[in-house]
Amino acid sequence: MRIGADDLATALRRPLGPLYTVVANEPLLGHEALAALRARALQDGYDERTVLTNESGFRWEALRAAGNSLSLFASRRLVEVRIPTGKPGREGGQALAEYAKRLPADTVTLVSLPALDWSGMKAAWLKALEAAGVLVMADPFPRDRLVGWIEARLAKNGQRAAPDTLAFLADRVEGNLSAANQEVEKLALSFEPGELSFEQVSGSVLDVSRFDLRALGAAMLDGDRTQLVRMIDGLRAEGSPLPLVTWTLAHELRALVGVHDALDAGRQKSAALREAGVFGPREGPIGRAAGRIDARRARRALRAVSEIDRASKGLGTRDPWQLITALCLGLSNTPRRPAARPG
Repeated sequence: MRIGADDLATALRRPLGPLYTVVANEPLLGHEALAALRARALQDGYDERTVLTNESGFRWEALRAAGNSLSLFASRRLVEVRIPTGKPGREGGQALAEYAKRLPADTVTLVSLPALDWSGMKAAWLKALEAAGVLVMADPFPRDRLVGWIEARLAKNGQRAAPDTLAFLADRVEGNLSAANQEVEKLALSFEPGELSFEQVSGSVLDVSRFDLRALGAAMLDGDRTQLVRMIDGLRAEGSPLPLVTWTLAHELRALVGVHDALDAGRQKSAALREAGVFGPREGPIGRAAGRIDARRARRALRAVSEIDRASKGLGTRDPWQLITALCLGLSNTPRRPAARPG
């Protein structure tokens, strides 16, 4: 069974299952999901804890041994399997799949994973874990949910703020939930419960925006002009490598072209996204972009990225960052498609 991190609290009102796998596409939410599962296991008497980490020198026989051994010190135990790279390898994948088929009694197993790409989500060992237990997807959420998330965090500390103050705080920490949580906790330590003024928040909060490349790709597809300018300026100021920036833009545009090709072949939108290798958090931005940016415009933009790549290597006299800005803002001006596609 697959659930979102937001659904975990509801799931934990029921008896614990034998197996939980947490995919931390958003690190803070993944960390909190694992913490909630550990706390519930301890509350239910799973007192013995074994931690197995797939790092240099780790042997997967340790997992098989954990599944076959009996608890020596407690009637119930917690087994944590940590895979920091998200890639257990062939032997590890087989061990995990076998373990999922024969889960040990009186044991709760937690498997923790970092962000996975679409190929990782299709791995047979992950499907085996999902089929045998609960797969918790700790995914990032869009900008329009960030204000509500911050408001709820403040409320836990007995604090509240006006909508414009919450929006200001969201802008200052956008893309970095860990930083947002730190700022909320700092506000709790700095001020008494109750209404926070704009002056209090603005004076306390640091600009910790994280201009990450995935967010740039999503903003380009959504056509958010304000965010695009802000992100591109931030990436440039932070010295982000141009090859990674151009690769990100090309990656998203190739997917968009692939979706259009599948749609033109008569596929439904959901099938077109799958054929183009678009899964998880990317489905929303690329699916919306397919209705806003037509195939011809997408192909032209992809060719423009090649020109930007050449400029970034010193071939020509134009500033590659200016070309990136022009490309992204040009796509933001694309009108919506007049005819609806199937699906």
